[in-house]
Amino acid sequence: MHELVYFYPEGHAAHYERDHPERPERVETMRRALDEIGWWQPYPKLPPIETPAAVLEAIHAPDYLKTLQRASARGQHLDMDTYTTTASWDLAVNAVGGALAVSQAVWHGDARRGFALTRPPGHHATQNRGMGFCLLNNIALAAEDLLQNTGAQRLAIIDLDQHHGNGTQDIFYTRGDVFYFSTHQSPHYPGTGRVDEIGVGQGKGMTANFPLSAYSGDMAFTTVTDALILPLLDRYAPQMILVSYGFDPHWRDPLGSLLLSAAGYKTLIERLCAWADANCQGRIALVLEGGYDLDAAAACAQGVVAALLSRSWEDPLGAPPQPEAEAWLSMLGQAKNLWGL
Repeated sequence: MHELVYFYPEGHAAHYERDHPERPERVETMRRALDEIGWWQPYPKLPPIETPAAVLEAIHAPDYLKTLQRASARGQHLDMDTYTTTASWDLAVNAVGGALAVSQAVWHGDARRGFALTRPPGHHATQNRGMGFCLLNNIALAAEDLLQNTGAQRLAIIDLDQHHGNGTQDIFYTRGDVFYFSTHQSPHYPGTGRVDEIGVGQGKGMTANFPLSAYSGDMAFTTVTDALILPLLDRYAPQMILVSYGFDPHWRDPLGSLLLSAAGYKTLIERLCAWADANCQGRIALVLEGGYDLDAAAACAQGVVAALLSRSWEDPLGAPPQPEAEAWLSMLGQAKNLWGL
């Protein structure tokens, strides 16, 4: 068994728009930072695997897939913020295949941990629409592939991006086989992810949102993890954890106002790895989402990989320059009451 496997999106620089925050340097900075610390070269980089049509069409409507292919063929925008180039369709499919490869390797025990540096990102992509820089929902497709093709029956997706993963929530909102968790800044784009959004029908009680007010930092994230996420994982008992990893909760990120440190992010992943080791044969894999400050990209990438590898590591950026606010405590109480914790 490999200690860790990666997916690296070969050719991803062809998905690019000048002056756009979702840019190739995000992934390249992470790769270099991991290489500098000796945590890149020793571990396999898995090639993408082909995504079965049944998986792709279970997550995205066929009409949307055709729309995305047409837009990419012309290099058109899907909306004001979400661009394509003539390479974007192939690269989006490639990113999905990387998420599938990493998640399958961890599920089957070929790797202890996995980290897919997926680009373009995915968690805002809904069944019918690409948005928020996202084209195909990489992590939702990885989950669907596990459910369709490996015998998995219960999965958890934990979204640690600064922004609510409205696409992932939308996709699984009526289903009972994936428990979706999200910590995110609120109010903020895309405006979804209230505490009382918990799913409907068979999916009722399968979505847990923990919206954090601006200037919430390490204490907020750690408390939410310990008091809410881990107890709900105990209750649901997923067979694997998939993490939507965005480094934009970091205090340096230009698109938000959260104050998570890279060391704080390491602590979160350590908590989730410990839970996975105790409860689901250690199965945990990260799938890259957002994050737009390159220094934060380097530090957070090293921090979370240190957690995946159970290594010591020192945060080069340290704590934020301002104190953490406490407005998130009211959400904590509301969520604990709602979930009976």
